[in-house]
Amino acid sequence: MVLTDNVRGAILMTVSMAAFVVNDTMMKVTFETLPVAQTLFFRGLMASSMILAMAAYTGALRYRPPRRDRWPLALRLIGEVGATSSFMLALANTPIANAVAVLQAAPLFVTMAAALFLGETVRWRRWSAIGVGFIGMLIIVQPGAEGFDAYALYAVLTVLFITARDIGTRNLSEGTPTLWASATSALVVTVGAGLIIPLEGWRPMGRSEFALSFGASLFVIIGYVTHVGSVRLGEISAVAPFRYTVLIWALMLGFFVFGEMPNALTLLGSVIVTAAGLYTIWREQAVGQSDAARAVSRPFGSDVRPPPR
Repeated sequence: MVLTDNVRGAILMTVSMAAFVVNDTMMKVTFETLPVAQTLFFRGLMASSMILAMAAYTGALRYRPPRRDRWPLALRLIGEVGATSSFMLALANTPIANAVAVLQAAPLFVTMAAALFLGETVRWRRWSAIGVGFIGMLIIVQPGAEGFDAYALYAVLTVLFITARDIGTRNLSEGTPTLWASATSALVVTVGAGLIIPLEGWRPMGRSEFALSFGASLFVIIGYVTHVGSVRLGEISAVAPFRYTVLIWALMLGFFVFGEMPNALTLLGSVIVTAAGLYTIWREQAVGQSDAARAVSRPFGSDVRPPPR
């Protein structure tokens, strides 16, 4: 097999998803003996140190955001703190595969928010995919069912915070260094977790807790680095579908580490959300190519609009 940039990007995306799930697994194990805020704080200290070192090495720490980035940056940080906190609460109290499956609806919600708040064009086919994905998410959460777990709503809240974070990120200036944005987010999440520790209480940490916290911070960094590498190497349309391998990793680790096996409705909802997400990726690529072709063939100054989809 020839290792083209797209193949390398797909491999890196798969590795990234595996690293994120390993991080989630280590955090979930740690939650069995330590409060959520304390665990987040220690992981944050280690992860922040690594990211700050990388940012300092690349010179990203010298960046100063322009005045126009004030509100996008605030929205991004609020979204990051909210998403991290709500997802950790979902992870601590629900099966890992369930929590991860709900998160796969996030790209659909970002597409919807971009249309509503940023004026991006989203036509009926992608709106339909968003609706189908929402139905899939409801099937996973199963509101009103006999076995409904209210903690699953934390995963839904995570999707909303991720949407806010990504909308803020899209509005940042193009020259904003990725490492600067990541370091800022990591520091804010760490400080926020530290402020919550007195409310949850403090428990002594043993060697296993330190080891798990260090491992989680290491794998979350690996996840971020490989994710960025995958997007830079390969085309989005070729790389993005491999983000859904996160469900496979979550199912495997959930079963082998925690003995968790999602029910049939959760599996069905996961398939629906994944299918809707994959369709949206394909449709965005098709629309992009179609619009590019029209831009080339259309006379300069023409006001002819493309037909609605």
